[in-house]
Amino acid sequence: MAVTGVSIFPASLSPVIRRDFTPLVGKFSKSKHSISFRRLAVSTEQTPTPTPTTTATPTPTQTTTTRRLSEKSEELGEAEVAASVDEVEQNGRVWREYFERSKELISRSDGGPPRWFTPLECGPPLKNSPLLLFLPGILSVGLGLIKNHCRIGKIFETWCLHIPVMDRTPFTDLVKQVEKTIRLENNRSPNRPIYLVGESFGGCLALAVAASNPDIDLVLILANPTTSISRSQLQPLMTLLEFIPNQLPFSPPNMLSLMTGQPLRMAIESVVKGLPLQETVGQLSQDLDAISSYLSVLADILPRETLHWKLQMLKSGSAVSNSRLHAVKAQTLILSSGRDQLLPSQEEGERLCHVLPKCEIRKFNNSGHFLLLEDGIDFVTIIKGASFYRRGKYLDYVSDYMLPTPTEFKKAAEDNKWISAFTSPVMLSTLEDGKIVRGLAGIPSEGPVLLVGYHMLLGFELVPLIANIFRERNILVRGIAHPMLFMKKGNIQEMFLDVSQYDMYRIMGAVPVSASNLFKLLSSKSHVLLYPGGVREATHRKGEEYKLMWPEQSEFVRMAARFGAKIIPFGAVGEDDISEIPFLKDQIEKLTNAAVNLRTDATGEVANQDLHFPGILPKFPGRFYYYFGKPIETEGLKQELKDRDKAHELYLQVKSEVGRCLAYLKEKRENDPYRNLLSRLIYQATHSFTSEIPTFKL
Repeated sequence: MAVTGVSIFPASLSPVIRRDFTPLVGKFSKSKHSISFRRLAVSTEQTPTPTPTTTATPTPTQTTTTRRLSEKSEELGEAEVAASVDEVEQNGRVWREYFERSKELISRSDGGPPRWFTPLECGPPLKNSPLLLFLPGILSVGLGLIKNHCRIGKIFETWCLHIPVMDRTPFTDLVKQVEKTIRLENNRSPNRPIYLVGESFGGCLALAVAASNPDIDLVLILANPTTSISRSQLQPLMTLLEFIPNQLPFSPPNMLSLMTGQPLRMAIESVVKGLPLQETVGQLSQDLDAISSYLSVLADILPRETLHWKLQMLKSGSAVSNSRLHAVKAQTLILSSGRDQLLPSQEEGERLCHVLPKCEIRKFNNSGHFLLLEDGIDFVTIIKGASFYRRGKYLDYVSDYMLPTPTEFKKAAEDNKWISAFTSPVMLSTLEDGKIVRGLAGIPSEGPVLLVGYHMLLGFELVPLIANIFRERNILVRGIAHPMLFMKKGNIQEMFLDVSQYDMYRIMGAVPVSASNLFKLLSSKSHVLLYPGGVREATHRKGEEYKLMWPEQSEFVRMAARFGAKIIPFGAVGEDDISEIPFLKDQIEKLTNAAVNLRTDATGEVANQDLHFPGILPKFPGRFYYYFGKPIETEGLKQELKDRDKAHELYLQVKSEVGRCLAYLKEKRENDPYRNLLSRLIYQATHSFTSEIPTFKL
């Protein structure tokens, strides 16, 4: 049954049996939270092949025509929406489930060596999905991704590492065992990347493994790694444990309470967040019996001997991984919390980002140590925004792209709702018979479609444009963007730009400008947004408003004709040009040199690719107007447009139409009684703040 356009994955799938370091192979069955491990008659020298699931692996439909919400059911399954709804309904209940599952897991564990398991709710992944190995933190249960299992399981083959409570495998042996797994898997699928997701202590384990295997395609995602343990608040605890007599009663909750003044503050920082324990646990459950059971589970996970062993493991793991950082060549994403009471995680994240050659960082200022268990933290959304999901050796911005979920689209709209609130956008389009209508009915439903238009100052028109087409027509427009939005590391990060501010653009489908990406998008029948004026037009200077700064040569016409794409010229006007304050010349040069230079062979204004952000003196907010002209057909013109003169003639026609759209809007807006913000506020106050505000007559 379809739910908001995404299909539910069958809940009755048989569990997936996964490989292990030893003949012990784990099975995680979500049936009354039952968890069991069973022995298999398998040689320790050969990893067993996983038992196939009873349902065929779905194939992604990355070449979807219009990227509509209704198509999400075919590509990702209803499990994504179910996961999003579940997150809302289970706020405050993540830790309850974590402790209940942990209790079941440690009670059923046979006390054997570490092993892999795959949670049942992960289900079979999409075809050719990469392998994800989750390496747990100090608790070592392996359930650190529990709130993300459904979404992760759709796009990764997921294995979680469980280290039994009484296991005493040294750190170096753990590294060797994980290495054995990744080498076997790399031999099976050499073109498939392997993700090592390390939480806390697992981050040290991931770094050590990556340092010893630079020839394997590894992607590291590290959440608050314990490489900074020497500067941690755990240091006093390590020393104190050495002097506490064995005869004294001891439990981790009590010890952690002594250190922080609040029970469990350091053990479950993401739950506590500075509130009294009674108030915090009350949010999890009103049942005092349940509260005490959580404390007892934590004591079972970390009895005194185990805690002492784990703390020693933290020290050795940190020492080993720090000594090998120079050898880590893997692509790395650091997730750092700002309110981590265990570790100086944000400082450590910055340090690692400077040391590791292919490293990026994402900061979560209001989060605690157990970041991946917190409400509002979506692991899949994070890696999508950072462009860290790929199925092959190299990221393909078209075939590796995943549609935004309803939750992601809602968040993008919420984060930018002020733009629509202040500008009250007016959308006009043109039907095939030439009639201008209010709304977006004139935009064809079927692709390929190429939207070609004018870039406002700093691209402020983008959010209302993308959001309204997505909301009104269920069409996701893929924007062709400047490479600056996809810079990984270098001068651009060391200056004033935080690349994470562009994550939502990437989630909503932006791709770096290139002929190959335009080719792939049009061949997959997508709706594509293109600004020929590029960054020069978006950072125009005073007096240059509404001036089309297009290159002399035609860049997109023949590509559109090759696939029979409809070209839709459009204009966007508003209180566009604000002002300009001279920018520091050296900053401009640094930013320009850090970014990829485009159109190096071009002449004229568009060849000026110096990047700068013009100084802004805000005006009283005006209103945004969009006008999409009549679609220009290129079907059947492929041969004709091979002639450069013919192609250039069509190019000039498109440019002329964009200019006409701009002129139309500039003239018509003079007759809009609600062009001014004050008049719009008065209208909404007398009607309703959700009512559509009228505009000029067509």
